[in-house]
Amino acid sequence: MRTERNLTRLDRVFARLDREPERPAHIDVPKMSRHRVVLFTATLAFYLAIVWAVVITSWLVRLDWQVMFFRPYQQWSGIHWFVDYYVVLGQRGPTAVMVAAWLGWRSWRQHTLRPMLTLGASLLLLNITVGAAKLGMGRLGPHYATVIGSNEMGLGGDIFPSGHTANAVVTWGILAYLASTPRARRWLSAASAVTSLGVGMSTVYLGTHWLSDVLLGWAAGLLILLALPWCEPFIAQAETWLFDLRDRWRARRGNTVPAPVPVPVVLKPRPAPVEQTTPEPEPVSLARAPRAPIHLAPGPHTARSERTPVTPAGSRRPPHPERQPRGTTAAQAARPVTGG
Repeated sequence: MRTERNLTRLDRVFARLDREPERPAHIDVPKMSRHRVVLFTATLAFYLAIVWAVVITSWLVRLDWQVMFFRPYQQWSGIHWFVDYYVVLGQRGPTAVMVAAWLGWRSWRQHTLRPMLTLGASLLLLNITVGAAKLGMGRLGPHYATVIGSNEMGLGGDIFPSGHTANAVVTWGILAYLASTPRARRWLSAASAVTSLGVGMSTVYLGTHWLSDVLLGWAAGLLILLALPWCEPFIAQAETWLFDLRDRWRARRGNTVPAPVPVPVVLKPRPAPVEQTTPEPEPVSLARAPRAPIHLAPGPHTARSERTPVTPAGSRRPPHPERQPRGTTAAQAARPVTGG
């Protein structure tokens, strides 16, 4: 009796690594629902409130200075080595490479470019919005502060909002945005929130950002994730255009091979060159062709019946008395031989 082998957890993991035979029919694409619009509006209001609180040098700026004078990297110096490595989770280069590798496999497995295009759209929005805010407000960081208690705005800096924090929110949050099941989306949302929170606190611990920089970086990254459903139609159009471009390129490469002729072509016989023309062979008949006449050399000839057989040298047959030498006629043989 044959029994089926139970699949282990490792077998199921390797089965998930195989490519699906075709693109899934239903891919869960988030919609811009009313709940998401409310969250986007509230986050935008929080973003503007942080900016206004820093511009007017409110209590938030005083809190920034108090945290800076506390110097967390000196208070808890034992974890400095760990924070130096952990803050890398917010750098653009390493995180983009790791997430792009995962989403690239997702794109290959599901026969779709949406994960990679969504990552590209989110990073493009991040560079435009956060980069413009950094250059526009020009705030200096804690290590380069000039006047105690000031907001350090408009002095040519580029740390407000925190790029590490915003990048951590977007890069790890995009995994939750593209999750295929609600359960995976919840777990990835919690993991990305904890990761981005830790990255923001790491920059405050190292003294590279004000606390208000981190708060604004969280808001900036969350705004990009909440606005991604508005970009879905453009992502779908870009995916269709890229697939059409790929099909045209494949068709252009296939034209180099000659295609089979669908309709038979009547070919005309090629005329033979004049120099190489040969007479057509005569039809072979079953009757025996007449033998051509034989032309003999001049001189007296005798018929076969009149010829005298010649006994070869060394023959055992005795000479015949009535035989005549070969090549003489009867008259010549009867003529007497005279000396002379």
